[in-house]
Amino acid sequence: MPDQPTVSPWGRARGAEEDTRQDVPEPRQAPEQTPVDPNRLNTEFAGRRWRLFKLALKTGFLTILTLGFYRFWMKTRLRRWYWSAIRPGGQPLEYVGNPYEKLLGFLIAVVILAFYIGIVNLLLMFVSFSLFQGNTTAYVLSFLGVIPIWFYAQYRARRYVLARTRWRGLRFGLEPGAWGYAFRALGYWLLTIVSAGLLLPLMTFRLEKYKTDRTFFGNTRMRQGGRWTMLYGSLKWVGIAIVMGLLATVLILAEAIPPGVILAVIASALGLFGLVYYRVDSLRRMTTLKTLEGSGLYLTASPMRVLGISVLGYFIASIVVGVLLMLLGALVASTLGPETLIRLGLEDAPDLMMGTSRWIIVTLSIVTYFTIFLMWTTLTNVFVTMPIIRHYAEGLLITGATNLGAIRQRPRDEHTEAEGFAEALDVGASL
Repeated sequence: MPDQPTVSPWGRARGAEEDTRQDVPEPRQAPEQTPVDPNRLNTEFAGRRWRLFKLALKTGFLTILTLGFYRFWMKTRLRRWYWSAIRPGGQPLEYVGNPYEKLLGFLIAVVILAFYIGIVNLLLMFVSFSLFQGNTTAYVLSFLGVIPIWFYAQYRARRYVLARTRWRGLRFGLEPGAWGYAFRALGYWLLTIVSAGLLLPLMTFRLEKYKTDRTFFGNTRMRQGGRWTMLYGSLKWVGIAIVMGLLATVLILAEAIPPGVILAVIASALGLFGLVYYRVDSLRRMTTLKTLEGSGLYLTASPMRVLGISVLGYFIASIVVGVLLMLLGALVASTLGPETLIRLGLEDAPDLMMGTSRWIIVTLSIVTYFTIFLMWTTLTNVFVTMPIIRHYAEGLLITGATNLGAIRQRPRDEHTEAEGFAEALDVGASL
């Protein structure tokens, strides 16, 4: 059943088809080419920075203007832009999620979490004071109780996003199993911590396999191949960084301070690169071993490229925001005047803050905060998120593409709670 249009609170009819057309990136102008092998589909990325900048800035501004209410529409429009820009075999993905589903799911999650915070925490506090004469036990148990909900929210968010994603008109899907994923994640995290990180590949592989083996494209189930031990190769730089860190510790204890400190700094930088390398390389290895009834995926992704995009993107965003902050500071100085600024640094500042200048300062502070927030979010979308997604997309190859013709449509997953818990707990639900 096709998704029904809805009426936006801003007075215009909105539906999956209309918004998709509105936010779809313009295709790149490229010469027509005849595919060398129709059984292998390359993936293109058609997005442009300027169109994303305008969309992110506009939707971010509306989110601030409506005190956060518009963020459900903002995420929907941004996803439709990103999904439409990713084009395996030249055919774009479609995102047909509905912002009203997100809003309803968020409200449901808030009610459940409010019950947890108000009732469960009250009982835990009572028991903690009764048995242990303090509230520390209650805080610890309350925190531990949120952890499985956090993993539960991750799985539910993935299920919703897949259920609202289409390619070639066929829906993706994810079987129910959020609590199974949550308790497995708890167990594997415990094993990873107890083993001092040695079983991190086991956790990464098993959790990804749990999700992949429950993923569908149309009526066909996806499978994750391989073994968890293959991910140890992705940990090599982390291992080298740990060895260098231990050696640096030995040098410092032996009072060889300068070389020990230098080696510790190098080990820290190498450890940061190692974490990025593990994340990218483990994803590449597991993606290459995913299959779908005779079809498969192949991913070429460079950890150095991802790290470079992140460092450069955040650097550019920091510079622009810093310049903007200086301009706003100059505006504050010109508005208040030099005499007022001098008085603010003296003992009569509290009296001054009670007058007219107080409201000027409060207003300028609010404007400054939201301006910085808006520009940072927009710039990181343009210079970090989009280039990384483009890098992954352009490195994705579909093999055995002729087998995809036998796949048929799957029923629509209503999933009315959408990403409510992920929104309420902020579980990486930006996209």
